[in-house]
Amino acid sequence: MAVGTVLVAGGTGYIGSFTALALLENGYHVVVMDNLYNSSEVALDRIELICGKRPAFHKGDVTVEADCDKVFKAHPEIDSVIHFAALKAVGESGEIPLEYYRTNVGGTIALLRSMERHNVSNVVFSSSATVYGDATRFENMIPIPEHCPIGPTNTYGRTKAMVEDVIRDQVEAQRNNLKKAGKPFEHWNAALLRYFNPCGAHPSGIMGEDPQGVPYNLLPLLGKVATGEREKLLVFGTDYPSRDGTAIRDYIHVMDLANGHLVALNYLRDNKPGVRAWNLGSGRGSTVFEIINAFSNVVGKELPYQVVERRQGDVLDLTANPALANKELEWMTKISMEKACEDLWRWVSNNPKGYRQDPPAELLKEFKKSTA
Repeated sequence: MAVGTVLVAGGTGYIGSFTALALLENGYHVVVMDNLYNSSEVALDRIELICGKRPAFHKGDVTVEADCDKVFKAHPEIDSVIHFAALKAVGESGEIPLEYYRTNVGGTIALLRSMERHNVSNVVFSSSATVYGDATRFENMIPIPEHCPIGPTNTYGRTKAMVEDVIRDQVEAQRNNLKKAGKPFEHWNAALLRYFNPCGAHPSGIMGEDPQGVPYNLLPLLGKVATGEREKLLVFGTDYPSRDGTAIRDYIHVMDLANGHLVALNYLRDNKPGVRAWNLGSGRGSTVFEIINAFSNVVGKELPYQVVERRQGDVLDLTANPALANKELEWMTKISMEKACEDLWRWVSNNPKGYRQDPPAELLKEFKKSTA
């Protein structure tokens, strides 16, 4: 008997696919909906290779209510949603802001309307540490706690902060309306997961991040430099007041992050808390140069980089204070940033074409041996 059935919107993407895997490994049935804009259906094959189970899949766009309705009608057993479907590049968001608001905010509204029609009342939202903006503008807010004032400095962060408000308003309204009508209301709940910098890959080397275009994040870009696909890494600014002049970020292994979604969903189902926000991070900040050095060590050679001007909207320090998630969810990161670098290198060096190639037979053999 399954624990429950979860719709993972955006479930063929990087974090979505790892969360679908974690859910399947922990007794849930999983339905994935994705428009495959920046991901591949092959991610589902890799999930099945690893855990022996395959999520149901629907190609659909979260911004289209009819697509959402179709999935809920096909799977009336769905009782919860984990919502990843979004555009996610800080730099790009400043170039095409309307598309970011249409997809990230409009898509969430469409999904919530469809959830309401189909009485699906638990939602775990993939938010971001970018909602805090520059937390150094306040005293004692680094590492960043959940009570740090929201103040995003870029379009992507503003869409995430806006979606948090939309979800909070919807869940609270549903609870209040049902309460006034004398009906049960506790089943409406939301988790807003503000996470920091996801990285790494499955330790088997057969599942990882496979962006369809140019990756925007530091470690995937370093991976492309290491395989020779890119000439060098661009380092945006070395004039920050940090230990080496580069910006500080909190890196979290994607397997730890996926587990965070699983425990947050379990918490909603068990405790029915209404709306809760949790930081998912390690609490350890690493500078850009520290990450370059750590990844270079794993690869076994120095990776070339070029220093350029800061990017608009970038901030000095995004390090999590994960104490609330440690306490309430009994969740904490277990995998080091160094291990994340090792796992990422195993993935990119063995799968230079990502999901557009079969996983190497040697890796599959090793994995099967390790799980036998």
